[in-house]
Amino acid sequence: MDQPGSHWKQRYRSFYYTHAEVPDLTLDLERTGLLVIDVQNIYFSRSDDPGESGEWAFFRSRMKNVVVPNIVRLTDFFRERRMPVFFARIACLTADGSDRSLSQKRAGFNNILLPHNQEASHIIENIKPLENEVVVTKTTDSALTGTNLRLILQNMGIHHVVVCGIFTDQCVSSTVRSLADESFDTVVIEDACAAGTEELHNHELEIINNIYCQVLNVEELLEVLEMEL
Repeated sequence: MDQPGSHWKQRYRSFYYTHAEVPDLTLDLERTGLLVIDVQNIYFSRSDDPGESGEWAFFRSRMKNVVVPNIVRLTDFFRERRMPVFFARIACLTADGSDRSLSQKRAGFNNILLPHNQEASHIIENIKPLENEVVVTKTTDSALTGTNLRLILQNMGIHHVVVCGIFTDQCVSSTVRSLADESFDTVVIEDACAAGTEELHNHELEIINNIYCQVLNVEELLEVLEMEL
């Protein structure tokens, strides 16, 4: 579990990796890209819980004060160095959402109708894609399943994928697992991600760390990247 102030190699270790020797992280800048997942207008406008102290207070506070500012830092860093930035967003191609995968049709939180041409499905203004930045539209949790993102990453020579966005325990995790299965070297930026609760966020990071990805915070990632410049 997370231990504030500790090195990334010691944080979010699950039972399986308690005694594992974690290697140093090396990123080839020419083969590294940033993937921002599902940071869309809908998640900043939903009225399920309007109270600041309600069920979604943690998520709203974390997004406003931690996640979005850190994603801005990441996109700025990558753009300034002409390193590719990719975006994934949930959006259906049909008005009634009939093209969505089963996971996005089930009753409950995931059942959000987001036609691709509606403002609610667009990436938020703070980090909106620039011209020539790739945006994939998905009707699944994973940004690789049902899109051509894998082919795009391979065509552009990307091997290391830095992942951030929402939700840690759903679309972020699903995408990370898919990337790992396709043999992409994946890094998740824990303070540029959020889940509905802190417990869900931390637990999912513990599950995926060291097997599907390495979990770092923004400062640690930037330190690694700066060493490669």
